Amino acid sequence: MISRLAAPLLALGLVLPVATTTAQAQAAPSAAATPVAWKTGREAAAIERRIDALLAKMTLEEKVGQLHLSGRGDGFDIAQVKAGRMGAVMNFVVPAEVLAVQKAVRESRLKIPLIIGLDAVHGFSTYFPLPLGQAASWNPALIEQAAYWTGREAAAAGINWTFAPMVDMSRDPRWGRVLEGAGEDVHLASVVAAARTRGYQRGGVATSVKHFVGYGAGEAGRDYNSTWIPTSQLFDLHLPPFKASFDAGSMTAMAAFNALNGMPATAHRGMLTDLLRGQWGFRGFVTSDFGSITELRLHGIAMDDAEAARKALLAGIDMDMMGDVYHKHLAAEVRAGRVPVKALDEAARRVLRVKFHLGLFDKPDVDPAAAPAMMQTQGARDVALRAAQEGAMLLKNAGDILPIRPSVKSVAVIGAMARPEDERVWTDPAGLGRRVVQPLPEALKERLPADVAVTYEPAFTKACGTEFADREAAIRAAAASDLIIAMLGEDCEFMGEGASRTRLDLPGVQQPLLEALVATGKPVVLVLATGRPLVLTWADAHVAAILQTFHGGTEGRTAIADILTGKVNPSGRVPMSFPRSVGQIPVYYDHLPTGRPQKIRQRYESIFIDEANEPLYPFGHGLSYTRFTYANARVSKPSMRLGGSVEVSVDVTNAGPRDGQEVVQLYVRQPVASRSRPVRQLKAFDKPMLRAGETRTVTFRLEGSRLGAHDDAGRYVVEPGLVEIYLGGSSQTSVMTQVMLTKS
Repeated sequence: MISRLAAPLLALGLVLPVATTTAQAQAAPSAAATPVAWKTGREAAAIERRIDALLAKMTLEEKVGQLHLSGRGDGFDIAQVKAGRMGAVMNFVVPAEVLAVQKAVRESRLKIPLIIGLDAVHGFSTYFPLPLGQAASWNPALIEQAAYWTGREAAAAGINWTFAPMVDMSRDPRWGRVLEGAGEDVHLASVVAAARTRGYQRGGVATSVKHFVGYGAGEAGRDYNSTWIPTSQLFDLHLPPFKASFDAGSMTAMAAFNALNGMPATAHRGMLTDLLRGQWGFRGFVTSDFGSITELRLHGIAMDDAEAARKALLAGIDMDMMGDVYHKHLAAEVRAGRVPVKALDEAARRVLRVKFHLGLFDKPDVDPAAAPAMMQTQGARDVALRAAQEGAMLLKNAGDILPIRPSVKSVAVIGAMARPEDERVWTDPAGLGRRVVQPLPEALKERLPADVAVTYEPAFTKACGTEFADREAAIRAAAASDLIIAMLGEDCEFMGEGASRTRLDLPGVQQPLLEALVATGKPVVLVLATGRPLVLTWADAHVAAILQTFHGGTEGRTAIADILTGKVNPSGRVPMSFPRSVGQIPVYYDHLPTGRPQKIRQRYESIFIDEANEPLYPFGHGLSYTRFTYANARVSKPSMRLGGSVEVSVDVTNAGPRDGQEVVQLYVRQPVASRSRPVRQLKAFDKPMLRAGETRTVTFRLEGSRLGAHDDAGRYVVEPGLVEIYLGGSSQTSVMTQVMLTKS
């Protein structure tokens, strides 16, 4: 049973933050936000007494109202706010509208404030790279700053709750929502989850870590699809990022849409109550996802909405997002005795607890006049630029064609994504002072010498490249240039929620255009802005260079120009393996060995007969305009106890001509254990800046307690034996040392 399997989970609480180097440290904001965090000690006890007193005054309907989450739109009824029948709202972004619902609260009997939520996934007014792009920076301090500025801007508009971070693990890029996560590795994802949680809440909004749990493992990469996850994998891969977020202070959680091993997550008491609250001691509340309570009927475990409401509440769902199911049916279920009053009271208590810990009862209403001055401040844009620069990955650079050489006197920028229409003519109905994003052609003109001609042809009618505008004009401009920069990728309906794909090539007519550009004989630099890793096998074989971004946000094209012209040395690293073909999926670095591993690629080895086993670009890969070498990998002592630690060091040299940042990665493998262990597992990383010619010793502390795994009963086990340690610039590094893990 799941409740029995939710064992000590020692590893889940042992995700260590990586060291922050001087180069990573971000300057503190000039003006302080109002951070939110759990109160402790006497403050927390006083809050519980206030909740007791408030619950004693509340009617049944008012308690149910605290569990009702409605949103801006035609169905929104402000009379429910005035009647105390609503606990939270979502999708209000205009400060004047937020103020209107806050004023409506004061007409209610008990004047309990609303939680005001929004999907501030990677920005509010200032946009940062997609979360997958932030993870590609491998810079937790910078990621935390991006979340801080997002929270700060949202809070200035009256938002106090964000439906982020998404920490779902996925090894399948066919799933459109990989863009919201941190990639394929559990350690990187856990570090990012903690950083984003700290940043949002330091900026003034409570987080809702999502989607609990297993949502990213949908069969066939199809959104909302069923997931089947063995217990050991659930505890080793899918749960640790959630635990890292809760340990960092996340105040709420969101349940997943999917069924986990046959039980819909929205009704999964084993996860929501036995594990989350029982084992982990979570004090906040859990919200459903959008309409997912009524979807229990479609999952086949509820006859009607009343039964769905009952099953969700008793499983541990405290708030009904946009379903109206609790609002319509829960009071009747309580009166009929099918839902105990105590269960309702506990759900209401958890919602009220978060409101008190957020300080909402004492917080003034939003000031619409003050909000615009807080949007897109220089501090926010500076962090957005650094995040876009550090999250860009140079995947290929044949012949060192980048940075753009002095001999290049004409550059053709091709592709509507380089200057999308909605960013050239930006409307601002919310009055939040959003500013125009710099297009790529203009950014290049600013950075290249005055005698370099930069021409631009959109080629497509829209950024997503579904149809041509003037194909021939684009090819003529490209053929007349010394260098072609093709900015292509995914946009529009091709990425995000509900955007699963069976083919991962360039959408629309972009591939035929790319082939025509290559056919001109001029060197082509492919700049990608996507929401997932695509299959780039053809491009890798034919274009001169590939610069990958996961939509860089407000400063994204400025950052691209900085890298193309050499103002910035690229330092992004791949957070999710790029497949050679869709048929390889799932492809990820920390796979298990097999009894017939690939050795010489003969038929009866574990290989594909028509494709290589390895990804096109492996986890951790990324090129630089300089070159790093590794030497003298060593441990501070040859053995360590199961509960001990050892220092692991390696000498890293910048052997190239430019200063640059390197992502130093530490992987482990236990070659012999009681159950098969992954061929490699990331356990630590750092991102130092090294001057040209500089050698630096990078040292990590490796703890024996972090080298275990969960068994099929959910028990965490660390076993003695040899541990191989690999250090280098990607998951395929061969620089190795080792340590013996002993019982005593």
